[in-house]
Amino acid sequence: MKPARTKTPRKPPVKKGSQTSLKDPVGVYCRVRPLSLPEQECCIEVINNTTVQLHTPEGFRLNRNGDYKETQYSFKQVFGTHTTQKELFDVVANPLVDDLIHGKNGLLFTYGVTGSGKTHTMTGSPGEGGLLPRCLHMLFNSIGSFQAKRYVFKSNDRNSMDIQCEVDALLERQKREATPNPKTPSSKRQVDPEFADMINVQEFCKAEEVDEDSVYGVFVSYIEIYNNYIYDLLEEVPFDPIKPKWNSCSTPMRNTDFVPPQSKLLREDKNHNMYVAGCTEVEVKSTEEAFEVFWRGQKKRRIANTHLNHESSRSHSVFNIKLVQAPLDADGDNVLQEKEQITISQLSLVDLAGSERTNRTKAEGNRLREAGNINQSLMTLRTCMEVLRENQTYGTNKMVPYRDSKLTHLFKNYFDGEGKVRLIVCVNPKAEDYEESLQVMRFAEVTQEVEVARPTDKAICGLTPGRRYRNQARAGPVGDEPLVSEVVLQSFPPLPSCELLDVNDEQTLPRLIEALERRHHLRQMMIEEFNKQAITFKALLQEFDNAVLNKENYIQGKLNEKEKVISGQKMEIERLEKKNKTLEYKVEILEKTTTIYEEDKRNLQQELETQNQKLQRQFSDKRRLEARLQGMVTETTMKWEKECERRVAAKQLEMQNKLWVKDEKLKQLKAIVTEPKTEKPERPSRERDREKVTQRPVSPSPAPGDVYKTRGGGQSVQFTEIETLKQESPTSRKRRSSTAAPAQPDGTESEWTDVETRCSVAVEMKAGSQLGPGYQHHAQPKRKKP
Repeated sequence: MKPARTKTPRKPPVKKGSQTSLKDPVGVYCRVRPLSLPEQECCIEVINNTTVQLHTPEGFRLNRNGDYKETQYSFKQVFGTHTTQKELFDVVANPLVDDLIHGKNGLLFTYGVTGSGKTHTMTGSPGEGGLLPRCLHMLFNSIGSFQAKRYVFKSNDRNSMDIQCEVDALLERQKREATPNPKTPSSKRQVDPEFADMINVQEFCKAEEVDEDSVYGVFVSYIEIYNNYIYDLLEEVPFDPIKPKWNSCSTPMRNTDFVPPQSKLLREDKNHNMYVAGCTEVEVKSTEEAFEVFWRGQKKRRIANTHLNHESSRSHSVFNIKLVQAPLDADGDNVLQEKEQITISQLSLVDLAGSERTNRTKAEGNRLREAGNINQSLMTLRTCMEVLRENQTYGTNKMVPYRDSKLTHLFKNYFDGEGKVRLIVCVNPKAEDYEESLQVMRFAEVTQEVEVARPTDKAICGLTPGRRYRNQARAGPVGDEPLVSEVVLQSFPPLPSCELLDVNDEQTLPRLIEALERRHHLRQMMIEEFNKQAITFKALLQEFDNAVLNKENYIQGKLNEKEKVISGQKMEIERLEKKNKTLEYKVEILEKTTTIYEEDKRNLQQELETQNQKLQRQFSDKRRLEARLQGMVTETTMKWEKECERRVAAKQLEMQNKLWVKDEKLKQLKAIVTEPKTEKPERPSRERDREKVTQRPVSPSPAPGDVYKTRGGGQSVQFTEIETLKQESPTSRKRRSSTAAPAQPDGTESEWTDVETRCSVAVEMKAGSQLGPGYQHHAQPKRKKP
C-alpha cells in the first residue's frame, strides 16, 4: 500500500522590498559601431575599456567661434568597433539569463540615436545572431530536458499562471491538434530560411546549478509602444484595419487619417506589478519556435524610411521571455499541483526607437508626429532617471513621473527593486551625430548613478532534493545489468554434447571428462587468483585502516589545537562583547547627552532667533519712528518757516507803514514850517483823490535778524535792531481867540488858526488810517463864539 502524501510546506510570503537593503547601480554599457565610410569624420574615440571621449567636429567649431571641447564619459564597460556579438552577450546578457533561470527578473534596454546599431545589437543579422537569439539558446540549453509537457502551465489574464495535471494537458493537446492554431508554433515545422542564419549560434552556452527537481515552461510575448499606445504584435486580427473617420453626415472624411487599431491597457496585478492586459502569450519549446514567434511579430512592427535611416523603427518594441517553474512532487514523477509553489520570472528585451531631431530627418505629417512621441517618451524616461537619482542622492521624496509615458509606467517595478536593469548605449561615431550623441552620453551618465534594490532569491519548496533521479533509479528494472555469477559462468569453456546414442560410443564421455577437467583447472586457477586478490585487498584494507587511523589521530590533534584556539577566541569574544556592551552603554549615555545638548542648542537657537526677531522689530519700529519724527520735524520746520516769513512780512509792512507815516509827518511839518499859508486851502475832494494813484515811497528794508532752532524742531527769529516809534500829543495848544483873529485879506476866515494847531493835527493822524498814505487830514473849521 502506497503511503499517504503529506502536504508540501508552503513558502513564506516575501514582503516587497523587505528582503535586503543592498542596492546595485544600473549597469550601463557603451557599444560603438564602425563608420559606414572610411573617409567620414569621427567624433568619438575609445580611450580604454571603460571610457570614451567626444570631441567637437570641425563644422561645429566653426559655428561656435572655434571652441574645441573634449569630454570623457565612463561606463561599466565599453565595446569597440571590433567587438563580436558573443563577447557582448557574455558580459551583458548572460547574467540576466542566469538570473531568469533562478527566478529573478531582468530588463535590458538598447538606447541610442537612429542608425546607431540598436536593432543589430538586439536581433542581429544573418550569421551574427544578436542578444535575443543567444538568450533563447542559453535558456533552452539549460532547461531543455526539464521542460514540462505542453499546456501543463496555462497563462491567465491576471499576470499569473495556472497549473493542470498531465492528463488534462494531454486532452488539451489533442484538442488543439484537431483545430490548428497559427499562434502555436510546431516543433516539427522546418525553420524559416529568413532567420535560419540568425539563430544558428555556434557557441554552446548553458547556465550552472539548474534545479533538476523542477519542471519549466517558457512563454513569449511581443508588444510595441507606438505614439504612446500599446499594441500586441502577436494578435491574429488585422493589425491596421482601414476604417476611415466618419463625420456627422455619416460619410467618410476625405483626409488621410485613419482610426488607429485597438490598443492594450496597462493593469496592476495582486503583487503590484504592471502588465499588459489581454496580451498574447505563446508557449514555446525550443529556440526555433520562440524566434519564429518573434519574427512573425517583427514583420508587423512599424518602420519607415527617413532621411537618416532607410528602416527606422517608429516604435519601442518589447519582447518578453517568461519562465514558469514548479517543483516535482515527493515521488519525483508529477508536477506538484499547488499554485503557490509556482515561480514566475521574466526577462524583457527592449529595443527603443532612436532619438532624432526633426530638422535632420526632414519628417513631415505622420513621421513628424511619430518623432515627437518618440522624443517625448525618451524625455520622460530621462526625467524619471533624474528624479530617482535626486531622491537617492539627496534623500528627497519627489514623485517619479512614471505615468507620463506608457514605456516608463510599464517598467516602473524594475526600478522599484523587482529585478536587474541594464542599458546598452549604442553610438555612431560619425561627426553628423555629434549633438545627438552628446545628449545620449549625458542620459547614460545620469542613468548609471541610479541604484536599484537587489531582487529576492527563489524560495525553497521544502522537498527533498535529488528526488527526480533517485526515484527513476528505484523504479528501473533489476535485471538490466548481469550478475557477477553470470559473468563468471560465461567465462568458462562451453560443455560438449552429453547425449549417448550408442553403447560403443567412446568419445562423448572422454570429451566431457576433458571439458570438466579444464573447467576444474580453470576454477582452481580462479580460486588461487581470487585468494591472491583477497590477500592483496586485505593488505590494502589494512594499510587503508592504518592510514585512516593515522589520519584520525592527526585530525584529532588538529581538532584539539583548534578547540584550544576556539576556546581562546571565545574568551576573547566574550571580553570584546563585554567591552562592546560597556562602549555601547557609554555611547548611549553620550547620545542622550548629545540629545540634551542638541535640545538645549535648539532652544537657545530658537531663543536667539526670537531675540533677533524682536531686535529686528524694535529696529524697524525705531526706523519707522525716526522716519515719522523726521517727517514731523520737516513738516513743523516748514510750517514755522512759513509762519516766520508771514510774520516778518507783516512786521516789515507795519514798519514800512510807520516809516511812511513818520516821513509824511516830517514832510508836512517841513512844508508847514517852510511854506507860509497865503490862501485858504481848498478841501480836497476825496473822490477825486481816490482816482489818483499815489506811489508809496520805498522805505529801507529792516535790519536782518538771527534765526535759532527751537526745542520742538521749529525756528525762531530774533531781530538785532528795533526801531521804536513814539507819538506824543502837545501839552498845550495856543489858540488864538476868534475875536482876536485878524481878518484875511480876501475877507474869509482861515480854517487853520496857527502853526501849532496845524502841527498838532498833523501829528495826531494815525498810521494805517482808512485814508491811506498820501491823504492829508484837515481839521474842522472852528465856530466863532457869539
